[in-house]
Amino acid sequence: MTELTHPLATVPQDELVARAEADPLRPRFHFVSPAGWLNDPNGVSQWNGTYHLFYQYNPEGAFHHRIQWGHATSTDLVTWTDQPVALEPSAGPDAEGCWSGVLVNDGGTPTLVYSGRFEDRELPCVAVGSPDLLNWTKDPANPVIAAPPAGVDVTAYRDHCVWREGTKWRQLVGSGIRQRGGTAFLYESADLRRWDYIGPLFIGDASQGDPADTDWTGTMWECVDLFRAGHGSLGSAPADGSPDVLVFSAWNDGDTRHPLYWTGRYAGDSFEPAALHRLDYGGRFFYAPQSFEDESGRRVMFGWMQEGRSDAAMVEAGWSGVMSLPRTVTAAEDGTLRFAPVPEIKKLRRDHASLPGQVLGTLLAPLETGVSGKQLDLELDLQLAPGALVRVGVLGSTGGATSGSPAEETVIEVRRAVDGAGNGSLRLDRTRSSLDPAVDAEDKSGPVPMPGGRVHLRVILDRSAVEIFANGIALTARVYPTLGGDHVSLAAEGTAQVLSLNAWTMADIFDGTRSLFP
Repeated sequence: MTELTHPLATVPQDELVARAEADPLRPRFHFVSPAGWLNDPNGVSQWNGTYHLFYQYNPEGAFHHRIQWGHATSTDLVTWTDQPVALEPSAGPDAEGCWSGVLVNDGGTPTLVYSGRFEDRELPCVAVGSPDLLNWTKDPANPVIAAPPAGVDVTAYRDHCVWREGTKWRQLVGSGIRQRGGTAFLYESADLRRWDYIGPLFIGDASQGDPADTDWTGTMWECVDLFRAGHGSLGSAPADGSPDVLVFSAWNDGDTRHPLYWTGRYAGDSFEPAALHRLDYGGRFFYAPQSFEDESGRRVMFGWMQEGRSDAAMVEAGWSGVMSLPRTVTAAEDGTLRFAPVPEIKKLRRDHASLPGQVLGTLLAPLETGVSGKQLDLELDLQLAPGALVRVGVLGSTGGATSGSPAEETVIEVRRAVDGAGNGSLRLDRTRSSLDPAVDAEDKSGPVPMPGGRVHLRVILDRSAVEIFANGIALTARVYPTLGGDHVSLAAEGTAQVLSLNAWTMADIFDGTRSLFP
């Protein structure tokens, strides 16, 4: 059983917050917890005009232990106000943690469905909220599902997707069947308390592919999320052919891998897959995504940006984990998904700079952009000849061994295919992002549609958080520069034209010192 106090919980609350605030690598316009540990987004929603972000939270320190539900609210998805903890462990089925879940509207009553952890297992629990969603009462009948399906050898069982379909509620619980693969178990209920087991919605095949592959589906699916990527609701016939999407995070024996999604059709009691896709080329750096439809009809998604530095470094810094910027999710003509930061983020832009259109040289000679900063929003429109590559360097610092070469630099590359077809690739090169040899520097890359060689590239940089969008394809990651560099460079190999480059510094969203317990 989880001990109530962790051995690492030795730093007083005010000092923990001070350490976190003082860390130069801590993002300033992404949401982060006041201090301590943050992981999965939970209960993301808009309720009576207010956006709610709940999240997995440990205020004791930067380590995963006795998880609670942190809570923040916003009127614009940009600036956030810390609220009191929504759920915390108590005697009974969530004594070891209140793990991931969702918020639903039960006839006007805000209701949380979450995984309570007790005696090293997780089971579905329910809590109802006050009208302002600030106070929560756990159902005395928790857990509302007493055990995983009988006769099934599960690898794990947790995390929820709940929706209303006709007169019934339906729920998916993420899981995996040993010796087969990940799955999502389907349940049905009239009242969110008494659930009938229907069966596996769909079962993956962990024997297919190499576990090292970026599209391996894992032995268990965490944080399942089922939605219609377009008009219409789940279970209805799509008038415009919009696909249904099953999002999950591939997990294997305690190891968080990467988010993936199946496109296909949900009907009756099953999901018929059409194709498997990578959700974000950053892999585990955009993990456990959860989405919702806001009051304007947009599908909005958040993800957990995990750390890429050591446990000891996190504990010393006093904080761990970043929430991605909220991003819109839309369906492309080919049925796959496209992503973009919500437009509201633009209100943080300051100090605009631009570069006139020009053709870049062929020798990767850096072009001086006149742009610098550690909190930036960059937008580039590019035209690439077949085989051409454009390289954008950020967080550059001087002092490299080679003349003119920065000692630290994070590099984003887009390349058009040599055959001139309408495709290309996106790559994040972190090999020189940090002089710290202990941080994650794994290569991140993947294909990008590039019709006619045109690319719209957006790079959002917030100190150690990087979010990249190339023609709607996302790549999210973390970097840990040690020298404080802020230089931005631009170079090309082959013939490439910069049609436009616009850059803005980004304002902070938190002012003053925050409290662990608002």
